[in-house]
Amino acid sequence: MLLEIVQVLTDLELVISKSYISSDGGWLMDVFHVTDQQMNKITDESLIQYIKEGICVIRRARPSIGEETRPTLMSIENTALEMTGMDRPGLMSEMSAVLAELGCRVSAAMAWTHKSRAACIIYVEDASNGEPIRDPCRVAQVQAQLENVVEAHHYDNERRSVRWTAPAPGQTHTERRLHQLMAADEDYKTCSSCCGSNDDSDDDDVYGQGRHYKAKKKECYGTHVKIEKCKETGYSIVTVRSRDRPKLLFDTIYTLTDMQYIVFHAAIRSKEFIAVQEYYVKHKSGHPLDSDDEKQLVIQRLIAATERRISHGLRLDICTENRTGLLSDITRVLRENGLSITRAEIGTRGGRAAGTFYVKDTSGQNADPETLETVRREIGSSVVVVNKSLSTASWAASSRTSRSNSTEIQERPRFTLGSLLWSHLERISSNFKPIKS
Repeated sequence: MLLEIVQVLTDLELVISKSYISSDGGWLMDVFHVTDQQMNKITDESLIQYIKEGICVIRRARPSIGEETRPTLMSIENTALEMTGMDRPGLMSEMSAVLAELGCRVSAAMAWTHKSRAACIIYVEDASNGEPIRDPCRVAQVQAQLENVVEAHHYDNERRSVRWTAPAPGQTHTERRLHQLMAADEDYKTCSSCCGSNDDSDDDDVYGQGRHYKAKKKECYGTHVKIEKCKETGYSIVTVRSRDRPKLLFDTIYTLTDMQYIVFHAAIRSKEFIAVQEYYVKHKSGHPLDSDDEKQLVIQRLIAATERRISHGLRLDICTENRTGLLSDITRVLRENGLSITRAEIGTRGGRAAGTFYVKDTSGQNADPETLETVRREIGSSVVVVNKSLSTASWAASSRTSRSNSTEIQERPRFTLGSLLWSHLERISSNFKPIKS
């Protein structure tokens, strides 16, 4: 239930600055301090009522929330393509080109990269009629072509996966599913604390729990995870210190829940771009984290979950008319101009499409203004640079600011991936200036 409550709040793009969680003996009390993306108090009564209704639905344990109040779940109307593999330049461009050639229209897509691995979920429909693709022969043909594309970007024996899922209700939350895909792809295995060790037991000061920071740790914005045992209560205490960012609490709680750990108590706080999360947990079997191998796995999984959503590169917001092959055209232009995608989200609404792409050049740096102007001209639509630099200070500041400067709710949210992306990007499109060379 805790994960679902946090999911309701984060799907509304609310900022959770502080939280206290307690559930034991059949009772629970969860307190969340939330603001909008501009750090303003939530005053819109329709939004407050919507939050209450969403949480009440969870408490009644209904089997499904329903289409109109469904969060960013995997689409119940379209076929979904799931891919994991090595993060190679041009992979998403070639996959979307194959889909366009085979008469598949992309209605929404989301892609993450982490530790040289990539995962994406692409929702497709028949371009001729807008219906789900159900014919087994056609599905097999499209999947075979996509497997050939993914295989061409991989060496022998490299891990890769291409999977199609038929449209069906009750499927999982899109961002949860991306976490699952990347965890199954074992992107966490090379993760360690930013100081190069997964054991921070001798560096308690990095957690800021009423202690002074050590000088060498004071400016550290990396991720640290510490696991201790509380002998008096039998809980394991899991402490995570990292840069603050949107949806951090969701990612952490999701990971613990996915690993079958129950959060009984927790305290979360953030200050000066640093978030400290402290969880009192036990495995669902009732035992705390005892073995070193178990602790190591939890530490690596938490670090990976914290890092996956950190976007490297320049953020481009694109708003344009929707058409078959749009994603193929956008990714082709980016590839031909020497830009690699590190993270992407795109959705459609009626005759319009809106997306966010984080890109970097071949050297891993932000693209120069001339390249960006060429991209804008070739895409032929509204292309907006949201943040021109992802230095530590500016990244932290921008993560606490927004995709929206408006606290007004224009309409009751419809939680499908496309409509959620559209509503956010539609509001920011008027707040930033076009790229200038």
